[in-house]
Amino acid sequence: MSAHSQSITQPDPKRWKALALLGFANFIVIMDSAVVQVALPSIKGALGYTESNLQWVMNAFLIVFGGLLLLGGKLSDLLGHRRIFMWGVSILTISSLFAGLAWNEMSMNIGRAFQGVGSALIAPSALSIVMILFSANKKEMGKALAVWGLSGAAGGALGIVLGGVLTQLFSWRATLLFYVPVSIIVLLLAPKLLQKYMPKTGRIDYAGAIAVTAALVLLVYGIVNVEHNGWQALSTILPLGIGIALFIVFILIQVFRKEPLVPLSIFKTPNLAAGNIALILLSASWFPLVYFLILYLQQVLEFEPFKAAMGMLPAPILMAIFMIALAERVMNKLGMKITMMIGFIILGLAGLLFSGNTIDGNYWSNVFVPLVLAALGNALTYLPATTAAVAEAKSEDSGVASGLYNTTYQVGSAVGLAVMVSIAAAATASVTGETAVTLNEGYQQAFFWGGMVAFAGALIALLFIRSAKQGN
Repeated sequence: MSAHSQSITQPDPKRWKALALLGFANFIVIMDSAVVQVALPSIKGALGYTESNLQWVMNAFLIVFGGLLLLGGKLSDLLGHRRIFMWGVSILTISSLFAGLAWNEMSMNIGRAFQGVGSALIAPSALSIVMILFSANKKEMGKALAVWGLSGAAGGALGIVLGGVLTQLFSWRATLLFYVPVSIIVLLLAPKLLQKYMPKTGRIDYAGAIAVTAALVLLVYGIVNVEHNGWQALSTILPLGIGIALFIVFILIQVFRKEPLVPLSIFKTPNLAAGNIALILLSASWFPLVYFLILYLQQVLEFEPFKAAMGMLPAPILMAIFMIALAERVMNKLGMKITMMIGFIILGLAGLLFSGNTIDGNYWSNVFVPLVLAALGNALTYLPATTAAVAEAKSEDSGVASGLYNTTYQVGSAVGLAVMVSIAAAATASVTGETAVTLNEGYQQAFFWGGMVAFAGALIALLFIRSAKQGN
């Protein structure tokens, strides 16, 4: 009997400790896309970034992370989940040290890109292990996915808080060097808490991996260019056109290859496709909301980094409370469809409230109240969307399912941010007045359209999520 089959019939006695470790790893992976946000002005001054190039501190990570996640999931299935997990943590440790010691723009971008490589190996392998550990008990699986969802959601929000604290108390380098000791701790604990699972036999679809990674990179790159060059510029049209063509090539490879990177049959899994679409829309709404809110606090309300970070602190705390105490209970009672719809609608309403913010806004009425709603909406959406995306996948497809789930979330974040930044920039350029006034006009538009994306997610849940209740 393989180690894998043993894990199903005989639950691992260390599974909850393993879940804590894997959840923490997921937390630091997701946090990596947010922790440097408050530090961006300091990084710009220290390394000589131009205003237009500064975005690559974020996008070098997001694009590589999102582009390589499917390959990370396949490698996890074929080479062993624990092995790929530890490879990823090792790469993250070294690249974080490199980025933290960066001496110019290029070295920072390279370090951030390799952080994306490490994270692309960690995320799908960690989720695969979670799915294997709790596959024998659906009730435990629900709790495990709630913890997983909480770790990711909190990582995105708390990253900004931690980034503000580290930047204010130390320097921007601390936001990157922080990953070195915590990653070493994960490396030391992993062999003690994580079992080795029997890997699948098969071949790696390198052609498919190259095609889909290049397609995602070019698509996100093209959208990012819209902010500076517009939709009609060659620097926008060319990467978007090539990206679309490569994505079509990727689909054709998956159809005709015997061992594809993403077996298209996986989309026959109930709710998997709809769950991934929901995750794209959730991340495209939530990530820009957090991004622009921290800018609103600093550049319109003129909060210092530490104060702005504290202003964001309610988000991860409230998400933790809502995810643990409420989301699973609501989903068990109302089912995935209704819970996801309610969550998306609440998140959309929060976006509309934020879109009414003014330059003389009050924190408690203009930020805190809609932030509570946003945290509630995120929690109620994240758990059913994650469950829909991965829970029904076969154990032998766990790596592919988790890689697909993480890909959609990160690509949704990158694309959503690029689109909302473009919308905000266009709105800012269309008005005149004081800097705070013009910036706030752009932020209002970004919040509004982020809310519209969330409402679109509610429609997707209504039309395409099939099961009424968890486990049915």
